[in-house]
Amino acid sequence: MRILLAVDGSKASLDAVKNVIEHVGEYREPPTIELVTVHRPVPRLPGMGAAVGKSQLQRYYDEEGEKTLAEAKKLLDRAGIPYQAQVLVGEPAETIVKQCQKTRCDFVAVGAKGRSAIGDMLLGSTASKILHLSDIPVLLVK
Repeated sequence: MRILLAVDGSKASLDAVKNVIEHVGEYREPPTIELVTVHRPVPRLPGMGAAVGKSQLQRYYDEEGEKTLAEAKKLLDRAGIPYQAQVLVGEPAETIVKQCQKTRCDFVAVGAKGRSAIGDMLLGSTASKILHLSDIPVLLVK
């Protein structure tokens, strides 16, 4: 069993981590956890390449991503559950679904609402898009 656990640092996404931890013992074999966060790409501005190199931009994505993953990693580490963490760059829903396909995940777990401007809605826009784009089961935790 391979689970993609997508987090954005929101309470709902950390609740998804806790939910996966609570149910990990219910699988015949311990699942493989793919822990990911997705950073939206920085908009390209004219002349930006002269001021900011690719390595600087990648360092920014990695640093911000690690901050977002930190609490989820702590929870998984405390529970003794192994995982592979990755910071991805792209539009969140599309990138999460592509990563699920690439790594052949059996399901994806996400928080029902995240940190976006419309995060106060009943179902966040990223979670809604994942539901529509994914061809594997999606666990929404609120």
